[in-house]
Amino acid sequence: MTSHALLPANPQLALADDLLKLLRTTSTEPRPDDQLEALTLAVAADLPVLLWGEPGIGKTAALTQLAESLDLPLTTVIASVHEPTDFSGLPIVGDDPAVQGVPMAPPQWAVELVRAGRGLLFLDELSTATPAVQAALLRVVLERRVGALQLPPGVRIVAAANPRASAADGWELSPPLANRFVHLYWVHDRDVVVRGLGGVWPRAELPRLEPERLAEAVAFARRAVCGFLHARPTLIHRLPSTETRRGGAWPSPRSWETALTLLAFGTAADVSREVLALLVRGAVGDGPGLELLAHLDRMDLPDPESLLADPPTAELPERGDLRQAALEAVVAAVGARPERERWEAGWAVLVRAMETGAPDLLVAPAKALAGLRRDEWEVPAAVERLAKVVGIADRAERSVERVEAGLGVGR
Repeated sequence: MTSHALLPANPQLALADDLLKLLRTTSTEPRPDDQLEALTLAVAADLPVLLWGEPGIGKTAALTQLAESLDLPLTTVIASVHEPTDFSGLPIVGDDPAVQGVPMAPPQWAVELVRAGRGLLFLDELSTATPAVQAALLRVVLERRVGALQLPPGVRIVAAANPRASAADGWELSPPLANRFVHLYWVHDRDVVVRGLGGVWPRAELPRLEPERLAEAVAFARRAVCGFLHARPTLIHRLPSTETRRGGAWPSPRSWETALTLLAFGTAADVSREVLALLVRGAVGDGPGLELLAHLDRMDLPDPESLLADPPTAELPERGDLRQAALEAVVAAVGARPERERWEAGWAVLVRAMETGAPDLLVAPAKALAGLRRDEWEVPAAVERLAKVVGIADRAERSVERVEAGLGVGR
């Protein structure tokens, strides 16, 4: 009897295999991609990441490409088809359990990860895992333990989930498990998809950390988070009131530590504000995350006393909102200690702002500074330079208000 293994392959099937190989052959290119950069930075920071997205959005493909780019073996575990013992370990009775105890034997995938010493553990379909499985995953995600086995430091953890509305028999994530992840919401980008289907996908690259910035980045992150929480202590721990929001990112001491780590890594790698916003909001939630970002902006503002001390060389922020905040801080500093020299220096700072930026930002600070004048103080020459510009901006503002009123805007 002839063995099937010895029979020649069907030529059409062989051609079909060749065609499939061509379809699966793709390349990568450096390409700006905020969500991919955020994912890569969180993985570099050794923080568990949870990708949220609708089915078919490309979460699994992104993880496969990430593992290839970082040269990490990918281990995929579908959480919803496993039992709790697959993560907590299966009890194995030995020769003398009363003396040696009953060890918890780990599954094969965990043993292979330990043997490899590194890898990317991908926990897929997390939102369809039962509460019992989610409970068993707590130690895997936080302590990197599977049964009695300790996963090596070279193993990174990324999970993926569909929103409950689009998940098959979905569950909300338990708050203890949700609070262990950095939550990133994966959305498709038209250009990335079109270019990728054409055979070229964006390349995931590890963040370029600058050695000389590491200590400074850690100090900045600690100062930022600690200063913010000192001012907003009610945000240190705030468990959301609804079940759905508890399954996402929310503030706790654990997630603030995560935010601090991400802020240090983002500062050392000099990532964009957009990437930093994705990471911080993914750690502590949208509201607290946006408040922290606003606090970072205020930290970047120049010291108003330094501006008053040397107005001709004052360096003001280029971004409009930050520039206006800096000018308002100057006016507030003069108001806190109103002296003629300081008041005149305030006008000199406004002149400097007029020379280096948009004049419409000067209207409100100029009015506030004028209101601080004492009767015995003479009007400095700087006011004359500002009067025409501020007057034009003020009249333009009133003109817009009159047009809006005539059109019934806001009714």
